Amino acid sequence: MSNVHQTQEVSLSRRSALFNSVGAAAAAVAIPLTAMAGSAEAASVKNAGPVAHTVSTITTRDGVEIYYKDWGPRTGQPVVLSHGWPLNADSWESAAFHLANNGFRVITHDRRGHGRSSQPWDGNDMDHYADDLAQLIETLDLKNIILAGFSTGGGEVARYVGRHGTKRVAKLGLISAVPPLMLKTATNPGGLPIEVFDGIRAASVANRAQLYLDLASGPFYGFNRAGAKPSQGLINSWYAQGMQAGHKNTYDSIKAFSETDFRDDLKKFDKPTLVIHGDDDQIVPIDAAGKASAALIKGSKLIVYPGAPHGLTDTHKEKFNADFLAFAKS
Repeated sequence: MSNVHQTQEVSLSRRSALFNSVGAAAAAVAIPLTAMAGSAEAASVKNAGPVAHTVSTITTRDGVEIYYKDWGPRTGQPVVLSHGWPLNADSWESAAFHLANNGFRVITHDRRGHGRSSQPWDGNDMDHYADDLAQLIETLDLKNIILAGFSTGGGEVARYVGRHGTKRVAKLGLISAVPPLMLKTATNPGGLPIEVFDGIRAASVANRAQLYLDLASGPFYGFNRAGAKPSQGLINSWYAQGMQAGHKNTYDSIKAFSETDFRDDLKKFDKPTLVIHGDDDQIVPIDAAGKASAALIKGSKLIVYPGAPHGLTDTHKEKFNADFLAFAKS
């Protein structure tokens, strides 16, 4: 128990230290969690009429336009990939390109409020994210899906399973993902304190552009580690994707990815599941996330990338693409 406790404390210290670069003044700003949170009830998502769609968008039942990409042969097994905060479908392009070139049909979408999708004031929560994903899958009539999510996208995938089941799913993937629960609570003592997420909210309001630059150029890709060789291209791409997302949407999403409890959702995973996580993830520490998720999902396979940061789909893309392709083909 002492070793576990020490590991959790190390993870906490790494994660808390992450936001020091944002500025102590911003982190100290007290912003109530409900100050800007959306008020719409998730149950309303399933109401109203049919879902409209074009070759690159669907319009959900609550009127939100969701942009998506559909790559690879239409006859290939579908792979649906859900992105992290505050990014969009472009963050998956390396893996999507690799999978499509190997015969899979790959669908990536911009979450509501992110990328090229519309920016609703309300509904920026995991229930709406999961229902949007379900409507995309149903509209395209996808079956036998390999469904995977990165970071916040892993939460979206987990909540999709919790709300919609796995009848259309063949396999599942959680990559540097936020489940089971990021926030420290009485029943989740290994989580991160609320002050960490209050600091992100404060920094987002104080100077969202600077926050995103600091994250991309530092802990997200591990560029703040000794001996790291930062890629200005990756930094620029991350920043551009983040700034394309809505301010209110990304603000609300902090609560969604940090406070949503996915433990019951993970218990409903009944398909082969691959969990990949870096053991130097400064954004979503592995002990409270990847390892904890793998422990909750029966029969899951955990692959730990030694020294890998949160953004391992780019920093370790050759290994990740090979591992994920092998899983998809298995």
